[in-house]
Amino acid sequence: MMRTVTMADVAKHANVSKSTVSQYLNKRYDYMGEKTKLRIEEAIKELGYQPNIVARSLKQKSTKTIGVIVANILHTFSTEVSRAIEDVCQLADFHTIICNADDDPAKEKKYIEMLRAKQVDGLIIFPTGNNRDLYKRMLDEKYPVVFLDRPVPDISVSSVMLNNEKASEIAVNHFYEKGHRRIAMITASIAENVSPRVERIDGFKKALRALNLVVIEEYVKSVQPDEVKEALREMWRAGEPPEAILAGNDRVLKEILTFVKENGLSIPADLSIIGIDDVPYADFYNPPLTTVAQPTFQMGKTAAEVLLDKIHKKEPEDDRPDDRFDPELIIRASVLEKGGV
Repeated sequence: MMRTVTMADVAKHANVSKSTVSQYLNKRYDYMGEKTKLRIEEAIKELGYQPNIVARSLKQKSTKTIGVIVANILHTFSTEVSRAIEDVCQLADFHTIICNADDDPAKEKKYIEMLRAKQVDGLIIFPTGNNRDLYKRMLDEKYPVVFLDRPVPDISVSSVMLNNEKASEIAVNHFYEKGHRRIAMITASIAENVSPRVERIDGFKKALRALNLVVIEEYVKSVQPDEVKEALREMWRAGEPPEAILAGNDRVLKEILTFVKENGLSIPADLSIIGIDDVPYADFYNPPLTTVAQPTFQMGKTAAEVLLDKIHKKEPEDDRPDDRFDPELIIRASVLEKGGV
């Protein structure tokens, strides 16, 4: 069996002290000559030295790693936010471990416990809201944590979120300006009180009332993705189907588009559509889809920066205000301009 190459072997090969090799590995080059750096670099290459990250982590009391627990990695939002978090962490020389909780409190609990057992320096969580004791324990221990996409009532963790009510409001206003009055909305299930979904429905109803439109409860549905098509069939069976529909997220939008295709409907002639989340296919779908975009990269960047700040301060404060980002309406061609309204 081959003997493990140690830091002492590298020091001897490069004709420097162990502490100089340690400074090189930790990128502390302040008083290190260029020739010394090159000798150490060559010695590491020639000997095939691999630093013991676990030992270094124990010594530095930091693993230079954060955990990210997303609600559902299939969502465009989750993917883009995770990418932004990784970009920020990579620049700060931190690694990221991304876990997919599927909005399942049991999975979320398991991942929080696993990541903390691995001694990650902090967590960014899309919280299910149903592990309050765990959240409180992290707060009590001053463990660095940031919530993304959702707050949890009475848990004072820094949260980075969209202005969800505004997302619905700008969509409803756009439908109204184009002459639509029978407007529906479908979101994913609110059975677990996931705050963005609740806020988007609240914003939808408020926007309708502000325009003196009646809120037709049969036009407002919160269901699992595989129940979206049945919810739409119910709307169509009820007599007058909606003229326009707001999809609460990208997975709901996909189900609505499938329903439209399967039933020979035409967008926007038969149904105008706006989706919350600017899906990658929105601009080349036929017709191109009007969407409400979240500033996903800015939200992910902010969450990572807030977490790293907490980690570096060692005494994380959670009295900072939450970050709420404004959505943007991206107008394309999936909303019909109605005449004579």
